[in-house]
Amino acid sequence: MDKYLAGKVALVTGAARGQGRSHALRLAEAGADIIAIDICHDLSAVAYPLASSADLNETAKLVAEFGRTAITYQVDVRDAAAMQAAVASSLTRLPTIDIVVANAGISAMQAEESPDAWDQVIGVNLSGTFNTVQAAAPTMIAQGTGGAIVLVGSVAALGPGYGATPCGIAYTAAKHGIVGLMRSYAASLGQHSIRVNAVHPTAVDTAMAQSEEVHGYTESIRQGPTRPVGAHALPIHIVQPNDISDAVMFLVSDAAKYITGVNLPVDAGFVI
Repeated sequence: MDKYLAGKVALVTGAARGQGRSHALRLAEAGADIIAIDICHDLSAVAYPLASSADLNETAKLVAEFGRTAITYQVDVRDAAAMQAAVASSLTRLPTIDIVVANAGISAMQAEESPDAWDQVIGVNLSGTFNTVQAAAPTMIAQGTGGAIVLVGSVAALGPGYGATPCGIAYTAAKHGIVGLMRSYAASLGQHSIRVNAVHPTAVDTAMAQSEEVHGYTESIRQGPTRPVGAHALPIHIVQPNDISDAVMFLVSDAAKYITGVNLPVDAGFVI
């Protein structure tokens, strides 16, 4: 692969495994150094295990195999001060922040009895995205060299989402909120040549989507026994993390140098 991101630094949240790791590795393969952030502990409303510190270290190891530097931080994206501190710390070791992939997200579809479910889903998926951009954008502006920000949403952002249960609504509301964040940041940061777009995946083959809790929930809202999960127009059951990384890489590349404020579904026809 051409090292067309050589000299660039990318900040990726939720980087310890799944989509986040995939994005970090693709960016590193293209030449970028990586700031990898993940919470690395479980949350009370989330029934499946979240990533561990060992997972985050493995991401860093895999980045290093591409000859790139990876700095890791175990940070809860809901903690704005901690996110700002991580960015400040990274700048003592890496010169810039040129790319941001706000990927961290959770599902609490089976946590209907948890009083913390709404706050945790909104906190990680929406407030965490806001905190990520707020922490990185001042540096990107001050550098004066532009940049690219990709917010990872969901097909739930482009329709009624995953059912009418409280936690399904929380997930849908958070992902709809990401569209609002993307449009607001695209408008306000454009003058600094910073592009902001959103990628909206359908079901992705990650630990979250394949967990018993989330898989059981999505199965319960299928629209018919012969239709694939998500009711895709294309004959596919689930996509892979690298399929989403393809879209992320396009949006941060010069091939998309005039694309900003765009919702890009990677959904096998879910929305239609």
